[in-house]
Amino acid sequence: MRRQGAIIVRVLTINAVIQSFLAGFPVLMLHSSVTLAMLLVAVFVYIKITPYDEVALIRGGNTAAAVSLSGAVIGLALPLAFSMASSISIWEVLIWGPVTLVLQLIAYRVTDLFLKDLPNRILEGEVGAAILLVSIKLAVAAVNAAAVTA
Repeated sequence: MRRQGAIIVRVLTINAVIQSFLAGFPVLMLHSSVTLAMLLVAVFVYIKITPYDEVALIRGGNTAAAVSLSGAVIGLALPLAFSMASSISIWEVLIWGPVTLVLQLIAYRVTDLFLKDLPNRILEGEVGAAILLVSIKLAVAAVNAAAVTA
């Protein structure tokens, strides 16, 4: 009798897990799809607002450009991820996601303007300059991510 009770509890637990999955999977897909679409748009905009063509530089073997663009992608993704994680509905993702992206893009542009010789150094392939730029991008992303969850 005790064994049958344990089996029933396991079946009910598995059933609950399956029901939870079936209820949550569409939400996961919707939130992930919307967030990834916003990330793709933000990366596209970032590439357009930088004073050099990262993709062409990367294709040409410029490691500094690859490091810089990689930092930008991660820096854009972090606040979006935190926004999605702290959101209850897709509407919150649609509101806070773009806000964090705009703040990130502004911060990147200001950084590029402030460190005037940095774009030229990346064009020349200086990895040290790219690492400095990545550290600034990720620092801003961390602050942005924390602010959106506060």
